[in-house]
Amino acid sequence: MDVEFEHLSTAPLLLICAGAIAVLLFLILKVKMHAVVALLIVSVATAFATRIPTGSIMDLLLGGLGETLGDIAFLIAFGVMFARLIEFSGGTKVLVDALVGKLGEKRAPLALGIASLVFGIPIFFDAAFLVMLPLYLAVARRVGGSILLYVLGPAAALSMMHMLMPPHPGVTTATVLLGADIGLVMLFGLIIAVPSWYLGGHLLGARMGRRFMIPVPEAFSGGPQVDSPYTSPGRETPGSKYNADAPAAGTSGATTAVRTETETVAAPPRISTVLSLICLPLVLILLNTGTSMVAKLTQTKDAQWVQLLQLIGSVPIALLITVVVASYVLGTRRGVGQVFLEDMLDNALKPICSVLLVVGAGGMFAAILEASGIGDAMAGALDASGLPLPLALFLICGIMSAAVGSTTVSITTAAGLMGATIAAADPNPLQLAALVLVMAGGSGILPHVNDAGFWLMSRLLGMTVSETLKTWTVVKTMIGVFASLFATVLYLIAGL
Repeated sequence: MDVEFEHLSTAPLLLICAGAIAVLLFLILKVKMHAVVALLIVSVATAFATRIPTGSIMDLLLGGLGETLGDIAFLIAFGVMFARLIEFSGGTKVLVDALVGKLGEKRAPLALGIASLVFGIPIFFDAAFLVMLPLYLAVARRVGGSILLYVLGPAAALSMMHMLMPPHPGVTTATVLLGADIGLVMLFGLIIAVPSWYLGGHLLGARMGRRFMIPVPEAFSGGPQVDSPYTSPGRETPGSKYNADAPAAGTSGATTAVRTETETVAAPPRISTVLSLICLPLVLILLNTGTSMVAKLTQTKDAQWVQLLQLIGSVPIALLITVVVASYVLGTRRGVGQVFLEDMLDNALKPICSVLLVVGAGGMFAAILEASGIGDAMAGALDASGLPLPLALFLICGIMSAAVGSTTVSITTAAGLMGATIAAADPNPLQLAALVLVMAGGSGILPHVNDAGFWLMSRLLGMTVSETLKTWTVVKTMIGVFASLFATVLYLIAGL
């Protein structure tokens, strides 16, 4: 939402930004105020301090809330429902047994990271993280130790791809605005992504995982596990027949699932079934991406079939289709009644209510910071600083990222502000692609309390704000720093 008013000068805006973040951290860490309350209080105070018109404050807050939850609410909801179905059916155990059995327990974090690098190329970070998180948690339960050992590195791989690789929106927009060759950006992005992730994500994430002991959370799989009808193949289980229409454990009036004396319970799903379900949203989202590219080349973007395929491949609809298919394949087809399924999925949603509110409140804070002109003030000051071009681009994107909490906003704003400066430097095509990646690396650093991904990591993994700052913020900053460093090296080599 654009609000017309006279912005403060650069110095007051920078002081207000620093003060707002400091007060927010103080309220959350020291006063122990709930994050939603603290975020809303600081957002309103920042709006008044930066002289945003009083009549526009509520519209900005609600706009930030709606935009953030509009992007992420259904992703989280369908993500936890899908994870619960996989967990309930025994599918996660099948995947973990295969992964650990073939690669060994010591290599499990590395294997998860490599899989995440591939999985993160076409899918936005939030969606990819929620699809992959059940696998991370399952490996952590199987192998043991801190959940961070199995999440930080792989999540950093997903974030690395979100920062560096088209078709993700930030790097793609910067590529278009600056007139860079998207093929070169993708090629250099792949070359840079692997070592940057390995050094800043895998190695540092493993070290953090050994240092910070965070137990495996129950919230993402719907709390304490309900009785499941699935056990190992051919195993006879005493008791009574599984009651397909019994409510899930932990609800009002719930009864536990039972089995008959003569019933042989179903085996867990085959690994091919589980992998197919996990890949289903990936295929659908890739369908969206491919359709968009074909439509652009053939000038058929307004065709009905194009719009239909784009709708099916949109992330919320792709995850919705996945949940419906998984409910049938892992539930109904295997004898689980609809009443039980409905109750189980309802229970899976209950622990994430707080997550959604915190993420939405973070979007409110980011909207106020963006509307106040703080980001533009920071970028303008650095543009006039006379720093070397790659360093100036990195700092502008990094400070913008810290200020507004958005990779896409930071790199897009920096590309717009620095476009003339970059053009004046007359870089060759290789240098221009490298500069785009310098900006992409800077756009992902310093995630904190105004970033939706920060709250996803914090709340879904059961970490405090302090623990998230010491782990996820550090790891993501390091992968961004390494990416920009490697891109700068490419820029210098290309200029020889």
